[in-house]
Amino acid sequence: MKIYVTIALCLGMQFSFAQEVVPQVASKTWSLQDCIDYALENNITVKNASLDKNTAEVTYDQSKSERLPNLFGSASQNFSNGNSIDPITSNFVTDQINSTNVGINSSMTLFQGNQLNNKVKQNKLLLEQSIFQEEVEKNNIILNILENYLQTLYSKESIIIAENNLNASEKEVLRAKARLDAGTIALSDYTEAQSQAATNKYNVISAKNEYQQYILTLKQLLELTPMDDFAIENLAENQNLVQLTLDKTQLYTNAFGYLPEVKASETSLAVNEKALDIAKGAYLPTLSLTGSIGSGYTSVNDATFSDQFDVNFNQRVGLALTIPIFNRNQTKAAVQKAAINIEKATIQKQTTEKAVYKKVETAYQNAVSAQEQVVASQASKTAAEQSYKLAQKKYELGDLSTTDLVISQNTYTNAQQNYLQAKYLNILYYQLLEFYQENDIKL
Repeated sequence: MKIYVTIALCLGMQFSFAQEVVPQVASKTWSLQDCIDYALENNITVKNASLDKNTAEVTYDQSKSERLPNLFGSASQNFSNGNSIDPITSNFVTDQINSTNVGINSSMTLFQGNQLNNKVKQNKLLLEQSIFQEEVEKNNIILNILENYLQTLYSKESIIIAENNLNASEKEVLRAKARLDAGTIALSDYTEAQSQAATNKYNVISAKNEYQQYILTLKQLLELTPMDDFAIENLAENQNLVQLTLDKTQLYTNAFGYLPEVKASETSLAVNEKALDIAKGAYLPTLSLTGSIGSGYTSVNDATFSDQFDVNFNQRVGLALTIPIFNRNQTKAAVQKAAINIEKATIQKQTTEKAVYKKVETAYQNAVSAQEQVVASQASKTAAEQSYKLAQKKYELGDLSTTDLVISQNTYTNAQQNYLQAKYLNILYYQLLEFYQENDIKL
């Protein structure tokens, strides 16, 4: 009995430890909005972009502080023997010297070719760019969630189609067996019915595997573990056809005004223009204000330690001017590189605008095409369904061969898949266009 109790306690401790190590999300049905909200809070790509923004904010604050004076304290204790110079009195002595020095030093840049102010402005632009880049990553996650969510729903409905086909083909195998036993069909007709049932069973397995792959992709986007239960909501019935009513010209205008990648490229150009101003500032002189206070003690002097600190107390204020004359063309090269970077940023801005234009144009054309495909595939599905039902009745009466029945079933299956694909593409591209208009994604 003691052995059983010990084993039970060990198993209980292991189970408790496993629960602590692998936290699980409570089982629930996830809507598209649930997935988006959770991903924006937990996705590591979004978190990394947020950290980049925080870094840019710290750098911006640091650049503003560079215009302030610094302040340093110093202290030293020295011992010398023989011929030396007293560090306090500067007298030449031949003796052992103990000396103590303490001081406070400060300096402040008054003018540096306006580089400090331009660096502040540049870092502010970099902060804005990092904010836009964070929005880009958030948008990418939202669109990835949308696409994979709809693909998962599509795969889920494909399982239903495959299972219905399997059930129908298994019934046809039973009918074929009865007809074979009655001698009304050949063995080849019966084996063909069996082959079709096996094919449909394979299709069910493939559809379920595809569904699990999409579930896995969604989990990874949400940063969920494989141990977390995960299920998504079914699509509302009124989503079969979405009518496209967006104006094409207004669509482009709104997209270019909203999408953060366009603003990020514009900000990048401004950052490089400010870098050119900073590089040119190195041609100008630098003026600095310096100051210090200090005191010290030397053992050569007969005064006490405290008296010497009072007597030796000193203050210093000064101006330092540095005029650049020749620095081996480093400033010239920096200006040239900054000018080249402006040209590159301009090209990158144009490239970004072309990519956005292509993205919006592709979504618009696909939305128009998918809308027409939904209507056409729905009519094809209805016709194929009626044809398949008629073929089943003929097969039951012995007026149709197994081959013709299999062909009719496959035609109906393809029509179902085509309609299903067109329906979800219609929803996807319409939602993409809505998103490019700064509208919420709603299923």
